[in-house]
Amino acid sequence: MKKVIVSVTNDLSSDQRVHRHCETLVALGFDVLLVGRQYKNSVLLSQRSYSCKRMKLCFSKGPFFYAEYNFRLFFFLLFQRFDLLLSNDLDTLLPNFLVATLRSKKLVYDSHEFYTGVPELVSRPRVQRIWLSIEKYIFPKLKYVMTVNDSIASIYKELYGISLTVVRNVPAKRPLPNVTRTQMGLPLQKKIILMQGAGINIDRGAEEIIEAMRLLSPDDYAFLIVGSGDVLPQLKKMVQDYKINEQVIFVDKVPMDVLMCYTVLADVGVTMDKDTNVNYRYSLPNKLFDYIQCGLPVLATNLLEVQKIITQYKVGAIVDDLSPMALAHSLSSFLNDEEALMACKRNAKIAAEELCWEREKMKFEQVFSNATKV
Repeated sequence: MKKVIVSVTNDLSSDQRVHRHCETLVALGFDVLLVGRQYKNSVLLSQRSYSCKRMKLCFSKGPFFYAEYNFRLFFFLLFQRFDLLLSNDLDTLLPNFLVATLRSKKLVYDSHEFYTGVPELVSRPRVQRIWLSIEKYIFPKLKYVMTVNDSIASIYKELYGISLTVVRNVPAKRPLPNVTRTQMGLPLQKKIILMQGAGINIDRGAEEIIEAMRLLSPDDYAFLIVGSGDVLPQLKKMVQDYKINEQVIFVDKVPMDVLMCYTVLADVGVTMDKDTNVNYRYSLPNKLFDYIQCGLPVLATNLLEVQKIITQYKVGAIVDDLSPMALAHSLSSFLNDEEALMACKRNAKIAAEELCWEREKMKFEQVFSNATKV
């Protein structure tokens, strides 16, 4: 049995893309070990079909974290038995590349985003240059590379002359939960606007929706935020300052099964990333596909990859103006057009049959078939 070591910088608890990849590798007959980090507040991992290792580190963020993690990961990989490495994102690529080269092993790289274009790096050009130098050194030497959409694949192709396989962040099909709003502690009569995700950060549109909620009837609309992110403390302060606690509901990051319970009970799912940087401009968020799998109509900003999905499958509408008045109008108009909502729900159920891991995984499997050829 060939062994694959998969590495990430998160704590393994909520990375659905990596979890799907690991389960698919197990189904293909690989012995899989997933390596990540241990937070002080990391939850226990559920039983999985593959092995997991979480490293306890002295640093939890910033340059010292990345230096320590890459150093630890290098020596861990160097002395492990394996046949293949799978590196996820640029922050794990250097140790994987060095060990694969030293051990004469195959390396597969999965770029979950246009890493050097994330706002956290764009705002810190000196740090951005460090990551960019690592990418420029390694990327042209890679043979087996995946990413999440056509736009990012095209950017990397233009930069480095490497053809990437596009494997989108679509979920596996699963039965929809049979739950009620009462069971999930949600208002019975209000129209629920849902934003979910592990990256509810600045420029994702959550602040604008809270501003818009002030203009919507508190008896008729609620904004449900499920997940985690850097901007959550600011959002909670906004809600307190505006005295709209009854209109905005915060739920911490939850397991996927619980997340689906909230999703199926909402009236519309929103993805409101703003075109403030290259990474957001070409993003294709996981939550878009999660909404579709749950038959939920979508309201989204006009980003290229998101707009393509919504237009092709007719599962929602596009918002061009995020000013509070315009956004409040877009939300109320969309949610009160019962005919359009029903059409979006029907189309989402049809789209869910195509936008699922059962179909998408064939491209992932082909990458590993190529990588394991003698």
